[in-house]
Amino acid sequence: MTLSAIREAEGLEEYLDAIEERLARSVASHPGLVAAVGNEALAAGGKRLRPLLVFLSTPPGREPSLAAGVAVELVHMATLVHDDLIDRAHFRRGKAAAWSVYGADAARATGDYLFARAFAELSATGDVEAVQVLADATLALARGEALQRTQTNDPSTTVAAYIERCALKTGALFEAACRLGGGSGQYGIALGVAFQIADDVLDCSGATIETGKIAGTDLRDGTPTLPLLLAAQEDELVRAALAGGPLDGALVRVAATGALERSREVALDYARRARACLNGELHRDELESLTHAVVNRER
Repeated sequence: MTLSAIREAEGLEEYLDAIEERLARSVASHPGLVAAVGNEALAAGGKRLRPLLVFLSTPPGREPSLAAGVAVELVHMATLVHDDLIDRAHFRRGKAAAWSVYGADAARATGDYLFARAFAELSATGDVEAVQVLADATLALARGEALQRTQTNDPSTTVAAYIERCALKTGALFEAACRLGGGSGQYGIALGVAFQIADDVLDCSGATIETGKIAGTDLRDGTPTLPLLLAAQEDELVRAALAGGPLDGALVRVAATGALERSREVALDYARRARACLNGELHRDELESLTHAVVNRER
């Protein structure tokens, strides 16, 4: 079952439509520069995986929470705006990153605004426990970003430390989405790790890999991902490139070590771990299929 097939679950399309409307209202609630920049981030689109998880994790007899779906997506949007600023990434989903158009100060303020709107949406429900879940996830995101800073250009980063970073930077918000829906947080963490590993493999296996002339974003930024770490263990050129040395030909060498295939196997293992957490959920089939979809996607 593909992601588009998963979206055919009864009631899901209506839920996601309502999410889009409420996201737009939330971002536009305080007109000004940050709202305008936030609206551009919203217009860039996305898979809306986190609201999807809120919906699919909601148990029988309960209405999936719009506030929770909007809140987790706003937090995700905020992290993207801030990540682009920190990494000095010029593009996001094919469009110019906010900081490159409006400046660093505006991008920083926009990310802060989106975080604030997320908590405003959730706190309006009066559910203190839900707010705590989102606060814990947001703290994990910050810890994960800090961990990534310490690992940058370090080819000696352990696989365990990399997995910890994935769990914090990606798994934590997936976990929060599942818990806010009423489902298994452990499923969310495992799914998030699988998703991030698949993402990191894709960064190394683009169309330019055969030429070796254009390095992937992670290698260029010195971010030690699983395929780069596994390749660096076997190939000195990759190790040197990850440490900040010359990039020419490094991605070809990554592929030659078999690191992409081995990394994908680890992603599949985490997908299996996610499936093992499921037990009688209303949307079990869709949640199982999602574990396959995040690993087998092409973008």
